[in-house]
Amino acid sequence: MIRKLLLTAALASASIASANAQAFLLAQGSLTGSSAGEGVDLSGLTYTLENGLPANMLGGVGSGLAYAGGNTFFAVPDRGPNATPFNSAIDDTVSFVSRFQTLNMSLVAGPSGSTLPFMLTPTLTQTTLLSSPTPLIYGTGAGLGNKKDGTPLGSGAPVINTANAYYFSGRSDNYGPGDSGNPLNGRFDPESIRMSNDGKSVFISDEYGPYVRQFDRTTGQLVKTFALPGNLNSPNLSPRGDVEISGNTIGRVANKGMEGLAITPDGKTLVGIMQAPLEQDAANPATASMLRLVTIDIASGQTHEYAYNLTTGSGVSDIVAINDHQFLVDERDGKGLGDGSNAKVKQIFQIDIQGATDITNLNGAAAAAAAVTKASNPFIDLVMQLVNNGMTKAQIPAKIEGIAFGQDVMLNGEVIHTLYIANDNDFLPGVAGANQFYVFGFRDKDLPDYVAQQFAAVPEPASWGMMLGGFGLAGIAIRRRKKAPALA
Repeated sequence: MIRKLLLTAALASASIASANAQAFLLAQGSLTGSSAGEGVDLSGLTYTLENGLPANMLGGVGSGLAYAGGNTFFAVPDRGPNATPFNSAIDDTVSFVSRFQTLNMSLVAGPSGSTLPFMLTPTLTQTTLLSSPTPLIYGTGAGLGNKKDGTPLGSGAPVINTANAYYFSGRSDNYGPGDSGNPLNGRFDPESIRMSNDGKSVFISDEYGPYVRQFDRTTGQLVKTFALPGNLNSPNLSPRGDVEISGNTIGRVANKGMEGLAITPDGKTLVGIMQAPLEQDAANPATASMLRLVTIDIASGQTHEYAYNLTTGSGVSDIVAINDHQFLVDERDGKGLGDGSNAKVKQIFQIDIQGATDITNLNGAAAAAAAVTKASNPFIDLVMQLVNNGMTKAQIPAKIEGIAFGQDVMLNGEVIHTLYIANDNDFLPGVAGANQFYVFGFRDKDLPDYVAQQFAAVPEPASWGMMLGGFGLAGIAIRRRKKAPALA
């Protein structure tokens, strides 16, 4: 049975107490470095990448966010710092080793006079590199030009490979024969992460395959690559995304693969969602705004496909499970900080797949008409919420990509559930700002069927560092959440 520590605080302002919104902002915080230094993660890597940047660069950690119990969260950066131009033949990608970051999200009552009732302090505690125990396919670099220093590009195999660990990386030429779903491909573009209920594994979805892979939480070594429906794969591959797009009429669009991943509270089912319409769907006006959602039975590997119709965003960035059939979906555009524009669409919608039609073998109007049930209004309109809390639209991150439920808190004697939202800053803090995290609160009546994920064991933090401040932090209580229903 999951246990959640409840932090207690008073409301910071009457506006929150009287708000009619389904969810409201509780806290926000940012991550800019680690104990190893500013802009540095805890991987311990000391070499430089093909573009001259350090291999231990910290960034992009809001691509995916997962709750792991207590104050612990996991976050994944995507394929690495490819926003620094140096070689267009490989889309400026580098041998940035795929990894996930372990974060301590210290959430404490704010001091007297604070605008928000809680303060959030994200701290990086560990970096785990992702590898395979058996060989992967890497590019040779032949005919693909040079590194930033002018020397030949060379192999895409990470220099830290050993006879027992072959590391995944973001370099776009790390693929072999077959379509994009070849499980031996060494290229990996992590976009979402979830933890298993026994706490021993993490599941990570990616854009290159698309892939959904299971890794050992402690070692980062590959456990399993799930077989996804073949209609998601791209038949013709290229180190350049635009070439890959022009050469395919079916499969995922380059750099817009399986962007989101959820796990049902009972830990039995993964639910992945594509960022954009497949090539074959985008070509048909009836499905030009339809994305495919894939459920995966973890034990058997059996999959089903469902349709999701976009409302106002240009794509989807993440999905999180409310229970075994209801989910929150992060729908957005690319406007905001990092894009040099004003944020427009950053909305989270509630959907229900119960009774939905499997569209694996459907296309066109028949597929679009079978779309999952979706709320007409967003559960959270992030732009509206942040503007109401004093931010300008130009300050709101363009790439809001990670969402995860977190620990419950007590607010004015009432249990409040939390939803954490994070951004991907593309490893460009000077352009897109720091890695930002926003904590929203909601009540039972807002999501009456919410069920917390059931972990076998929740890590107990050494110290919660409670701050009394002006909100009168009363103490800690332990609350048990109801069990998740079995997936039909």
